[in-house]
Formats: sequence, structure tokens, C-alpha cells
Amino acid sequence: MTEIWHNPRCSKSRQTLALLEARGEDVTVRRYLDDAPDEAALRAVLTALGVSPIGMMRKGEVLFKELGLSKDTPADDLIAAMVTHPKLIERPIVIKDGKARIGRPPESVIDIL
Repeated sequence: MTEIWHNPRCSKSRQTLALLEARGEDVTVRRYLDDAPDEAALRAVLTALGVSPIGMMRKGEVLFKELGLSKDTPADDLIAAMVTHPKLIERPIVIKDGKARIGRPPESVIDIL
């Protein structure tokens, strides 16, 4: 089973979902803005991605700056911000068999399929 944390308004997210479907993947679509991941899910995906919380965040979002977040913000605070404000989570994220990739560019997910 392949899961995608998807935002249908995002072109990269739509392209990544199309790539998964074209490859015949059995995809579960999680619209993470409507079905926000909790702290445990975020931590699991961070581990699967092999990145720190800042590496999974949309640093260009106005909200990121409004909240006073930076690369120096403690990891637990960044995770709490993503739990409270899922729009800060980079998209799309594809998860399969304990591995995850951010679909930027969409082809970056191919190596875990």
C-alpha cells in the first residue's frame, strides 16, 4: 500500500498522484489539510524521510514567518507547529513500506515504489 499526503490545489501534489496512478500503485490519498496527522504520525514520517522537522516544512509560507519559526527553532516546537498548522507540512509526501519521500520533483518518489 502506498499513501500520499496530498493537497489537490498543489500542482506537484497532483503530478505526484498521477505518477503513482500511472505506475499502477494502490494509493491511499490522505488530504492532510482536512485529515491532519498527529504528532506520532509526523514523527513516524520524519523517521521514514530521514530528515529533521525543518526539512519537512514549507519555509516559504507566510505562516512560517508569522509564527516566528526558523531553522534554529527546536525540533519539538516545529513538530507542534505542523500538528497545529498542517499547511506548514511540505507536500506531497509519499509513504510506502516504511520509507517516505517528498515529491519535489514528483519523480523523487520513484525509488521507494
